[in-house]
Order: sequence, then structure tokens, then C-alpha cells
Amino acid sequence: MTIGLHQRISVPPARIDATGYRRRTEFRKMTRSTIAPPSGHPPAFRIFVCSTLMAQRSRKTRDAETNPGENSTDSDSKQDSAKDSKPKPESIKINPKVFNGDSQIEVDGIHVDLRNRYLAAFLAWLVPGAGHFYQGRHTKGTLFVISILSIWMLGFALGGFHVVYASWYPGDKRWHYVLQAGVGSAALPALVQGNRMRLATDSRGRTRSDYEPLWNGFMAPPHRPVVESEADEVAAWYARRGSGYEMGTWYTMIAGLLNFLVVYDAFGGPLAVPISGRKKRESDSSETATNEGDASPEFANGV
Repeated sequence: MTIGLHQRISVPPARIDATGYRRRTEFRKMTRSTIAPPSGHPPAFRIFVCSTLMAQRSRKTRDAETNPGENSTDSDSKQDSAKDSKPKPESIKINPKVFNGDSQIEVDGIHVDLRNRYLAAFLAWLVPGAGHFYQGRHTKGTLFVISILSIWMLGFALGGFHVVYASWYPGDKRWHYVLQAGVGSAALPALVQGNRMRLATDSRGRTRSDYEPLWNGFMAPPHRPVVESEADEVAAWYARRGSGYEMGTWYTMIAGLLNFLVVYDAFGGPLAVPISGRKKRESDSSETATNEGDASPEFANGV
């Protein structure tokens, strides 16, 4: 059993040079020492080393739990690279004819001739759906003329046939008519009645006694002056219809707004981006048929 931390190692005798001293290398071999095995250490030292190693291990585990993103493995990097290498979906291509003013539109293999875009838009405003009938799109034209005019007439009837009129006089600025006029010809009589009322208004802002509206007062503005704090013709309309007057006003406005979208559809045409995937399926099937046709002669020759 060794005593202390070091022990000397015996080496074979070496030759002595002419000076009478051993060589330096031989002297180093004689004085070299090694560390004693762990069994020679006292128990307290071993306990200190074990506790230090356990503390370092627990610290590393705690850091890995708190920062899982920092300790990324090779498998995670491989998965990320595999995800990045996946083929990206094809980008949607818009038909260039939409931007060069051409009237020919192709969507899902169906050709649509918009003819004169500006005339179609004007007809669509004049009568909802008329522009689509002009372009040969009868299904849409029928749908628009029935739905929009039905909403407009329903609101007009709810308001007692007085909710649509043109007036921009102080106290009665009917801004609602700007949206109601979106249905086109159905709201044009209000302009005629509004101009007739303007001519029948004196300098004091009152309607002359000889004024008679056209068409039994159809879309005619109320008699002036119109003051909120006093009883006037508008107040009488509200009293007779109640909330129906407000509902009728909003219905006619919504119908006009919807027809603005119809006008845009008549001018721009249908959506020029294939959304059903029909064109892609047809191209895939044609490619498959071509490949099969090319492979069949080779197979026959091989046989």
C-alpha cells in the first residue's frame, strides 16, 4: 500500500557520460511520479467529488427544461429541412386578358363575351340585370332583376310609397336618394318631381299654393318648409307608417347598393381565376392520356 499522494518509480540503471553525471533524460525518468489511485484518497474527498458531479448534472437538466429550443437535435434539423423541401403549391395565374381591355374572358374553360363593357354597365344600372342579358348571361340577369327589384319594391311599399324622393333643400336634405338611385330607372321619377318642386318654391322657402305634383304625388318631395319642431308633411308620413317608414328607407337603400355590385360585375365580367379546379383536372387527364398513348407502342414493340 502506498503512503502519501506520490510514489517513485524505479528505472533501470543508465550509463554515465564522460563528465561523471547521468544524462538529463535519465534523471527525469528517475524522478517522474504518478498520481495515486482513488482508493488512496480519504472518504471526505470522494464525497465532495460525487456531490459536485451531481450538482452539475442537475444544473444541465434544469437548463434543458427551461430552454428546450436551444438544445435542438439533428433529427429536428432534418425534419425542418424536409418541410422546407416540400413542393410549394402552384400560384394562381390571372388571365392577362382582364387587364388589356379585351372583352373575351375564359373561366374554367367557359368563354364569356362581355361585348361593350361600358354599354353593359349602363344597362345594368338602368335596369338591374339588363347588362347581363345584353352579354348573354341570362341566369345571372334573371337572378338580379328579380332579387333587387323585389327588395326595392318591398321597401317602397313599407314606407307608404313616400320614402324615395329627391330633395336637397335646407331642413330636408334627402341624402338617402344617392343610394336609392342605384336601381336606375325605378328611381328616376323622383328627379322629375324634385325639379318640379324646386320651381314651385318661393323665395321664402315655401311651396306655392298652385303647386300640383305629377302622377298623384308619386315620388314627390314633401311640401315646404320642412321643420323638425313643427308639424309638416314628413311628420304625417311618419305618423301613418311608424317604423315602416324607416324600414322602407333602408330597404330601398340596400337595393341600390346591391345594384352597384351588379354594375361592376357587368363591366368586369366573372372572376377570371379558376376556382373549381376543373381546368387543372382536364389538363391532368389529357397528360395522362398522352402518356398512355406514347407508352402503348413501346409496349407492343417490346412484346
